[in-house]
Amino acid sequence: MDPYAPLRSRDLRFLLTGTFLSSFGLQMIWVAASWDLYQKTHSAFVLGNVGFVQVAPFVFLALVAGHIADRYDRRKILAGMQIPLVVSSAILVFAGASVGLIYFCLFLNACARALQSPSRQAILPHVVELDQLRTAITWNSTAQEIATVTGPALAGALIAFSGTRSVYISQLVCTVLSLVCFYSIRPREGGIAVSPQQEERSLLEGVRFVRDNKLVLAALSLDLFAVLFGGATALLPIYAVDILHVGAHGLGWLRAAPSVGAVAMALTQTHLPKIRNAGRALLWAVAGFGIATIVFGISRSLPLSIAMLVLTGAFDNISVVFRSSLVQVETPDYLRGRVFAVNAIFISCSNQLGAVESGWTAAWFGAVPSVVGGGVATVLIVLGFSALASQLRRWQQ
Repeated sequence: MDPYAPLRSRDLRFLLTGTFLSSFGLQMIWVAASWDLYQKTHSAFVLGNVGFVQVAPFVFLALVAGHIADRYDRRKILAGMQIPLVVSSAILVFAGASVGLIYFCLFLNACARALQSPSRQAILPHVVELDQLRTAITWNSTAQEIATVTGPALAGALIAFSGTRSVYISQLVCTVLSLVCFYSIRPREGGIAVSPQQEERSLLEGVRFVRDNKLVLAALSLDLFAVLFGGATALLPIYAVDILHVGAHGLGWLRAAPSVGAVAMALTQTHLPKIRNAGRALLWAVAGFGIATIVFGISRSLPLSIAMLVLTGAFDNISVVFRSSLVQVETPDYLRGRVFAVNAIFISCSNQLGAVESGWTAAWFGAVPSVVGGGVATVLIVLGFSALASQLRRWQQ
């Protein structure tokens, strides 16, 4: 199939552009906020606890967000939840960036993204043809990863030359433009799911679906535990300042490196035939993520560190595309919002609680033991899933 066929859809182009701009601004604000926090406090605890600020809204709001996504117009939810993002960006631009305000704005940001996330995922089958869905998922992932490459790099350059306020201004512009893009989408059937039975509109129906579908549960759980221990992103300011001695500009490149690998892998996947032994490929990819994390943790060379982060991004993209395709295909449309809400809880818990875990262990034992230990734990988790989750190991696309 033509890998560029989904891009002929006007609505997919608006969705991808809005997703890119939203992710681009988000990556920029994370770099600026982490830099401001570390410069003001020089505390690994403060960096790690950013994860608590961002994970709590996903845990408490995700199921509600999924329920809303399955009952109301997903396009309006996408656009409406951009408004709090605009507000949080404006606060940082016009009210300053104290530690308290940074935490508040990150929390507001996380609340809006928690309510928006299931609708953004669930609307995708409504803007492309069904036979183009897997390729559209890959392009969606590519848009986010390109934003994650360019966002941190530009943020690092702006911080080095003009300070963090210029980053917050740029992020405000991105959130406004993203709002326009999401509002312009005109999905088929309005992007509203229709449940065949009223009682299946239960808030916990998505949880029950994931619980009962052993393959989906195994795939989500693998990602949860692997990234929970294997992520090193929260500690990159420490590596940039105290270990690699590369400053703000280097921090931007370190943050961008995983997405360089992810973009390269995403573009590669759009041109490759479907991988039949998806389960084994997923397990090997997560194991590679853990090994690259270990090497990054012990590296004292900037080129080697960047190379290992590039590999973590490439391996992670394989996991993202496979997992998203699995959930989209296995889930009926009237449940997609709620199932992607459960998926969002898994992802937010792994990413943000992983940041907390990294920050705490770094404060207790040092940054290097924290990262290396996390990579070792990821490899051990893969071995455990390989032995115990036979349905995942045998998964064929």
